[in-house]
Amino acid sequence: MGILTMILVALVAAEHLYFLILEMFLWHRPLGLKTFKMTREMAESTRALAANQGLYNGFLAAGLLYGMVTCDGPLGFAFLIFFLICVIIAGLFGAATISRRILYVQALPGALALAALLLRGI
Repeated sequence: MGILTMILVALVAAEHLYFLILEMFLWHRPLGLKTFKMTREMAESTRALAANQGLYNGFLAAGLLYGMVTCDGPLGFAFLIFFLICVIIAGLFGAATISRRILYVQALPGALALAALLLRGI
């Protein structure tokens, strides 16, 4: 896998690790409240849902990181394709249901990494 592809995949994985931290641990803190434009009451009432969502973002990051570690063979390549497609679908769903901003923050980086990966091949 090329350097550009590795960088793009690493950025997507890092972004999802950040989402994990934000949603699992900072949801009800000032950064979470500001990021998601919530009141403290709203954050407290949705805290468990956000933690669950953060956990799923962690799974996406873990899959991408595993794919990067095993990227020299078809298994790693398949992991990266699968998890990047998951990231893109989640971003498209979020853009359609929550905010168009998610399209640019989540789906676009995933799509760029996937394009770089597919152009490069195994």
